[in-house]
Amino acid sequence: MKLKVDRKWKKDTYTIGRLFINGEFFCNTLEDTDRGLKQSDPLVTIQKKKVYGETAIPTGIYKLEMNVVSPKYSLVKWYQDLCKGKMPRLLNVPGFEGVLIHPGNTPLDTFGCVLVGDNKVKGKLVNSRERFKELYKKLRIAADNNEEITIEIV
Repeated sequence: MKLKVDRKWKKDTYTIGRLFINGEFFCNTLEDTDRGLKQSDPLVTIQKKKVYGETAIPTGIYKLEMNVVSPKYSLVKWYQDLCKGKMPRLLNVPGFEGVLIHPGNTPLDTFGCVLVGDNKVKGKLVNSRERFKELYKKLRIAADNNEEITIEIV
């Protein structure tokens, strides 16, 4: 399965994008500020430009893992019911650790992660929990079928 985030609207405090699954539009995304980082940049460059908790991950292609239990989300009942706290996690993001795909509504919810939902309010997402549940079910099917899951950030 191939996910793609096309960062469309880059503002001072947030970035709104469009998430595609195997080439088909699925929903919008919300990330922190895009500071122009690339996966191919030297780590020292990424570390110099990164503002902790306020920087979108570098553009590039990352593998996604579905079996990491999030200490934070495993304690929330509806996550526990949906996924036993196992969240979609991007692997080997240079200069970042613990990058997840999860629901949220504002830039304060991202902290370097990719949020999913519908961009119906400027700079925010709505219907985030619903979109996440739909996405999670699709990702879980792919993972259970041993399908490689990647996400490309452009």
